[in-house]
Amino acid sequence: SDTLTSNELGFQRVIPDLVGRTRRGGTYLGVGPEQNFTYIAAVRPALAIIFDIRRGNMLVQLRYKALFELAKDRADFVSMLFSKPRPPGLGPKSTAVDLFSAFAASATSDALYEQTLKAIQNQLTKTHGLPLAADDLTGIEYVHHTFYRNGFAVRPSPTYAELMTQTDGAGVNRSYLATEDRFALLKELESKNLVVPVVGDFGGPKAIRAVGGYLKERGTTVTAFYLSNVEQYLYQNKMTAFCRNVAALPLDASSTFIRSSSRDGGGFVSSLSAMTVEVKNCGRF
Repeated sequence: SDTLTSNELGFQRVIPDLVGRTRRGGTYLGVGPEQNFTYIAAVRPALAIIFDIRRGNMLVQLRYKALFELAKDRADFVSMLFSKPRPPGLGPKSTAVDLFSAFAASATSDALYEQTLKAIQNQLTKTHGLPLAADDLTGIEYVHHTFYRNGFAVRPSPTYAELMTQTDGAGVNRSYLATEDRFALLKELESKNLVVPVVGDFGGPKAIRAVGGYLKERGTTVTAFYLSNVEQYLYQNKMTAFCRNVAALPLDASSTFIRSSSRDGGGFVSSLSAMTVEVKNCGRF
């Protein structure tokens, strides 16, 4: 099924604690679409790897990669993301609320949609030379068209604007589009090919193990691993395998799991835990 945007409205609430627990540099691991960017902007890793069992999420991430590289600033990025012409008056000091309020009044543009789609395709296949199959290009076009067709309501609730204008609970907006500095960090990582999408199964024998081997060769550790609510599916038959996969990663005392779990009354609540503590008990699952 499509998971083109997050449905975790309160995911920023753990960020102050997350920043206090983790170290800059190292490697961020995650799953899913754009919520990773906000966590990456918070922990400021040297490398980010985003897993997903769905190939479609890789295509979502590749579209983002192209847009980060093509956009000169946040307003350009939002313009291309939703095929809406850039409104006047937006600049480095604009807040996320300013951005999305201004773009809400900007109608979508067929010409900008086509122009941006071609630019994305060229960036990926010509500039980077990625050997994307026809089905992959069709998938990227589908994602691009969904953002164009639905606007901020890619997911009816929460909308993209709602996700980007939330706060950490103390009134601070920490979304990746909150400031130019956060956006610039993502743009730099993407431009250096340091945000890497991986198609793989958390409970499978290859993806996490292969990444762990690569990270050990580089002499880096995992700073944070965003799991979303994937574990509720792993408990069916793969939790032990997943735990052992994580235990094979290069970890230290600051390595932190970021989880999202359903709460009574609807919605999700995010939480943090120490990875090294949890993987000591893999055999008990």
